[in-house]
Amino acid sequence: MAKYGEGDKRWIVEERPDGANVHNWHWAETDCLEWSRNLLSSLLSNHTLLSGDGNLFITTKKLEKVEGEAYVNIRKGKIIPGYEISLSLPWEGEAKDADGKTLLRVEGTVEVPYIADENADEDPEGGPAKEELEVKKPAAKKPDPATGGAPAAVVKRKEEEKKKKREGFKSISLSEKFSCRAKDMFEILMDENRWKGFTQSNARISKEVGGEFSIFDGAVTGTNVELQEGKLIVQKWRFGNWPDGIQSTVRLTFEEPEPGVTIVKLTQTDVPEEDRYGNATVVDNTERGWRDLIFHKIRAVFGFGI
Repeated sequence: MAKYGEGDKRWIVEERPDGANVHNWHWAETDCLEWSRNLLSSLLSNHTLLSGDGNLFITTKKLEKVEGEAYVNIRKGKIIPGYEISLSLPWEGEAKDADGKTLLRVEGTVEVPYIADENADEDPEGGPAKEELEVKKPAAKKPDPATGGAPAAVVKRKEEEKKKKREGFKSISLSEKFSCRAKDMFEILMDENRWKGFTQSNARISKEVGGEFSIFDGAVTGTNVELQEGKLIVQKWRFGNWPDGIQSTVRLTFEEPEPGVTIVKLTQTDVPEEDRYGNATVVDNTERGWRDLIFHKIRAVFGFGI
């Protein structure tokens, strides 16, 4: 038997600088916020938007603020980028007459409260400004044959019902399969430390009925309505950008058709079609968030994929 320090080097275990995380097999994260600041600053700062069109001149100034988080995670060789950023961009404008004399100078700031990877493929067309312009357009007064000359109160009520339907609520239904026991999924969704792990964001979760929770750095808050360990979670959910006073109801059931296989069924009711800014992407964003930011990440981080 060889003495310590002797023998074939191929069989001697040596310490190595990357031994703690060889080839980034375990979770590794790189902070990319400063890189994002530099990129956005180069793309947005000191750019000319209008240069004489209609005698108008508009330029952006230096990007003032970029806050939030931007990161690249690596898990088992998979690259998982993500970002949630807000920014402020000052601008100045000038109107001139035909002789080049300045008629008016104005300054302002463009505030973008939320840019996230979950919205990367969405069409930004529309928004509060467009909706406001649409509201201001005078509506043509046409007789409604459906009313049959009904009193004004009846017509008004029908218009309000139409408006309520247009600005109403929708429901989300998902069914996802995991390679784990039902109690494991229940515990992950009710444990704030595991939430912090697979979402890489702050979380505070009460495990008591009536207790409050806050996840995704406070973007989602609510209360526990009903809890049955390994079987059922019912919660009141709301996002911070929803209109005040609106809460949805989340119901998660856990079925285990065979040992080691769990089916999670999600229903979320009373999801508003628009957020407080008039963006009609709430339902799509919420469904995508459940699928991509919660269920898929649980599979990737805990190895529950099938």
